[in-house]
Amino acid sequence: MERQHWKKIWVGSAGNMVEWFDWFVYTSFATYFAGSFFPSGNPTAQLMNTAGIFAVGFFMRPVGGWLLGRVGDRRGRKAALTLTVTLMSASAILIAIAPTYETAGYGGAVILLVARLLQGLSVGGEYAASATYLTEASAPNRRGFASSFQYVSMTAGQLVGLGLQIVLQNTMSEDTLTSWGWRIPFIVGAAGAAVVFYLRRSMLETEVYEEVGDTRKEDRGTLAALWQHKREAFLVIALTMGGTVAYYTYTTYLTKYLSNTAGLPKDQATLVSFCALFVFMCLQPLGGLLSDRIGRRPMLITFALGSTLLTVPIMKLLGQAGSFLPAFGLTLLALVIVTGYTSINACVKAELFPTGVRALGVALPYAIAAALFGGTAEYVALWFKNAGIESGYFWYVAGCAAVSLVVYLTMRETRDIDLYRVDGDEAKTEEERSRSDVLTS
Repeated sequence: MERQHWKKIWVGSAGNMVEWFDWFVYTSFATYFAGSFFPSGNPTAQLMNTAGIFAVGFFMRPVGGWLLGRVGDRRGRKAALTLTVTLMSASAILIAIAPTYETAGYGGAVILLVARLLQGLSVGGEYAASATYLTEASAPNRRGFASSFQYVSMTAGQLVGLGLQIVLQNTMSEDTLTSWGWRIPFIVGAAGAAVVFYLRRSMLETEVYEEVGDTRKEDRGTLAALWQHKREAFLVIALTMGGTVAYYTYTTYLTKYLSNTAGLPKDQATLVSFCALFVFMCLQPLGGLLSDRIGRRPMLITFALGSTLLTVPIMKLLGQAGSFLPAFGLTLLALVIVTGYTSINACVKAELFPTGVRALGVALPYAIAAALFGGTAEYVALWFKNAGIESGYFWYVAGCAAVSLVVYLTMRETRDIDLYRVDGDEAKTEEERSRSDVLTS
């Protein structure tokens, strides 16, 4: 049985890695292809255009969350996960073949936009489907550990993208990368998605989902069913707010910040991100294991306190970091703090909802929060910089963390919730479920 659990975690994580590789290479290679799809001029304006399209992808995530969350609750986690990777493969191919501004005017930008819309649909469903799958596929006392592999695989996907970028930076000239080399990672992503599609077709469904069977199937994955758990849905939005802003600040935006503000060369800024993210990835299972012992709330509260108090000084010091070591140390400090959120946020959200609405309950409210706060983080940061008040963004990040801190302090602990409850049942802890089973036997 333990081997089956690990197989489920491995297949779910492998697909998640490819999904997020495709998602993140857009922003990590944006500095090279920004000029390919928009008229030459102000480099910051070109980056803002590509960041705007990046944000548009986020605003499709609620649609993907609703559509694929519904599929996950009605047809199974496996069906949703297979569909998400299909959409991601198609979007990567579109970006790889998109014509430049010189060739087709704004036609290339339109194709880029369509591809990001498809990616938004895919990732909007992928997050919830993988969070639900990893949480349900694990033993009750190891849900934090198992679900932490969502961010392990997410970070691994980003690391593969950054690693490929480092290789290309050292084997190609900047002119070659700007001309056509930036297309390579999207070709790689499309090929990886095809492999994962094959793996996911043979993956096993979770026992939690299979036990529900046809129970109230007509209500599963519907907005009406989700509305019955509206408090939990709003809770997901609020608890995601601070975490998603902090995460995207220290991942997708970091290389641009180190390059444009701290003055580090692009290749050195990429290396800082790569090394810090590798350590961050290794910390995720440790954070998940710790939450299985002490609970989810202490981890979330530690993250929110650290982000509220330390974001401004960390970002100001990063802006003055003139070499690799101080930039790496400060980035790692920030990511250690963020680990309190990332290592357990998947299981916390999944633990809030019953099986029949779990995928949609995680997907839609999370996607809304990610669109409003995570997807706009880079654009907001560049807006503050362009307006000459870059430090305003640091206070914005700290403020979002402070709002989430209030939520963490008032929410209930979810570690011992029973995932086998069905639609309409009140949340039970494992102890309460065992007591109920004894009384009815």
